[in-house]
Amino acid sequence: MPLPSHVRLIEVGPRDGLQNEAQPISIADKVRLVDALTAAGLDYIEVGSFVSPKWVPQMAGSAEVFAQIQRKPGVTYGALAPNLRGFEDAMAAGVKEVAVFAAASEAFSQRNINCSISESLERFVPIMDAARQHGVSVRGYVSCVLGCPYEGDVAPEQVALVARELYAMGCYEVSLGDTIGTGTAGATRRMFEVVGAQVPRDKLAGHFHDTYGQAMANVYASLLEGIAVFDSSIAGLGGCPYAKGASGNVATEDVLYLLNGLGIETGVDMQQLLVAGQQICDVLGRVTGSRVAKARSAQ
Repeated sequence: MPLPSHVRLIEVGPRDGLQNEAQPISIADKVRLVDALTAAGLDYIEVGSFVSPKWVPQMAGSAEVFAQIQRKPGVTYGALAPNLRGFEDAMAAGVKEVAVFAAASEAFSQRNINCSISESLERFVPIMDAARQHGVSVRGYVSCVLGCPYEGDVAPEQVALVARELYAMGCYEVSLGDTIGTGTAGATRRMFEVVGAQVPRDKLAGHFHDTYGQAMANVYASLLEGIAVFDSSIAGLGGCPYAKGASGNVATEDVLYLLNGLGIETGVDMQQLLVAGQQICDVLGRVTGSRVAKARSAQ
């Protein structure tokens, strides 16, 4: 299978990245990050999450962030809306696309959202109905597709089952996430083979964490399977609060470097991306998780 000629990068740093930070982050800094990512040429930015601040305190103020960002035509500014209340709040904030998430692991589903996989999918039915009424697109996430902190290995067939349900419900795209970063290239290819038999590959995306240093290998393995959409996080921000030791998402800068080297178009400007990454790392008082950014800053 030939490599894709164009890849779409889904920037999840402002949501999946920042939600795991311990220190408070101001609305102004969140807005500056989103605007910097827009300037870098990303055409999909996950801005925030409409969940209870009790559970995810860093996502408090997502409505204010949406109110203040400089929206650019042609760019999708999405948000996580895991329940109907969250969906309604997202609509009130002018969000045009939302995401829902389920797990491929029963144990993770119980620990993360306190219900079974089937119960979590049932919760999405009213969201999908409301989204259709509002003309809003819904993206689906499946977590723990290559391993679970409680169950260990997860069968590709189980991933396919959940992905197929989300797609059948009306999710236009399903992102398959290696939440704890234990997956390897062979397992990644096998997973996309199995899921791709149930859901069209052009409706699938990859979402890799770099806990075991395998994220870039897994991105390349996915490209070989015809996957042309990847979630990534500026400066490698993020983690998983329910998976001890799980490091951040694969860094957007690093994925872009790989794609540029393969001659694959993204429309994203590396220099602007590096600026955005350095800005948010300065705010957080931390070193970037991007190897490309580290190498460039050392030159």
